[in-house]
Amino acid sequence: MSHRTGVVVMAHGTPQRLEELPAFYASIRGGRLPAPAELAELEQHYLAIGGVSPLNARTAAQVEGLRRRLEDLEPGRYEVVFGAKHTRPSIESAVERLGSAGVDVVIGLVLTPHRSTLGSGEYLARAAAAAAGIEHPPAFVPIEQWYDAPGFAELIGARVQRALRSLRPGDGVRHRAQAAGRVGTTPAAVVFTAHSLPARAVPPGDPYEAQVEDSAARAARAARLADQGITWRVAWQSAGRSGGPWIGPDLGEVLADLAGTPHVDAVVVCPIGFVADHLEVLYDLDVVAAATARRLGLRFVRTASLNDDPTFVDLLAEVVRKAAPDAARGALE
Repeated sequence: MSHRTGVVVMAHGTPQRLEELPAFYASIRGGRLPAPAELAELEQHYLAIGGVSPLNARTAAQVEGLRRRLEDLEPGRYEVVFGAKHTRPSIESAVERLGSAGVDVVIGLVLTPHRSTLGSGEYLARAAAAAAGIEHPPAFVPIEQWYDAPGFAELIGARVQRALRSLRPGDGVRHRAQAAGRVGTTPAAVVFTAHSLPARAVPPGDPYEAQVEDSAARAARAARLADQGITWRVAWQSAGRSGGPWIGPDLGEVLADLAGTPHVDAVVVCPIGFVADHLEVLYDLDVVAAATARRLGLRFVRTASLNDDPTFVDLLAEVVRKAAPDAARGALE
C-alpha cells in the first residue's frame, strides 16, 4: 500500500499592496492597529524598496522549487503546500488542504533555519493543532531546525566569500587606509545577523541565540575567515519598539564598534537568519545599515539572499526527505 506524505512549508507572509498594511500589522500585533504615525513610517519603508516586498514571490518560488525537486526524486510521494503566518493562505488552511488530499503524514517545514519558541515554534504549533483537528488526523512531524543540515554552512560561506571578493576600496575606504598606512588594502569584518526578539519573551533554555552563534561559526569556518585573518561577529537586527530590551548587540552598535577598530575598513553583512529578500533585508540592511556604515566610513556589502537558488532548494528537499522515513513509520503503526 502506498502512502502519501504532505509537506506544509511555512513563512511569515507580507502584504501584496500598501492598502493591506494596517490589517497585516494588526495581525502581527495581536489585533492592535498601528498608530497613524507608525503606519506612515511603515509605508515609507515599503516605498523605499519599491512599494511592496518581494517576499511572497520569493517564497512561492522556493515552495514550487521544493515541490518539483521532491517530485523528481520520488514521483507521486509528496504533496507540498504553503501556509503563511500573517497572510493567506493561512497555515491552518494549508494543513486542511493536505488532510483533504488524504495524506498519511504532514511534515512541517518553516523557512527559517534556527529554532525559536517565538519563531519556528509558533508556526509548528499551529500546524500541529490544525493536523490534530482533521477527522482522520495524519501524523505530524515537525522539522524544528535545519541550520545544521549538510551543506547549509557551505552555502552561506560561499556567499560570504563572494561578497568579500566584491569589495573594492572606495574613496572613503582609501582615505582611512591611507591614514593607517595601509594603502591599497581593504581589511574587512563579517557580521552575521538574525532577527532580534524581545528578551522578556524568550523562555529560559530557548535555543535561538545559541543556534545563531553556532550557525555563524559554521559559516565562518566554511568561508575560511580565520585563514584570511578576517574577524567576524554576530549582531541582531530589526528589533521592534515594544517595551524592554531586545536581544543584542544591535547591528548598528556592532558597526560603530567595527568603525573604531584598527585594520577594519569594510564590512560584509550576512543575514544568516533570513532565507529570502524582504523588508528586513532590503530596507533594514540595504537602506538603514548601509547608510550607517557609510556615515561611519565603512564600505558596506551584503551577501546575496538564498531565495530560490537551486542548491538551496536541493538542501531543503533533503531536509524533508530525512524527516520522511520516520514519518512514514509513524503512519504505519
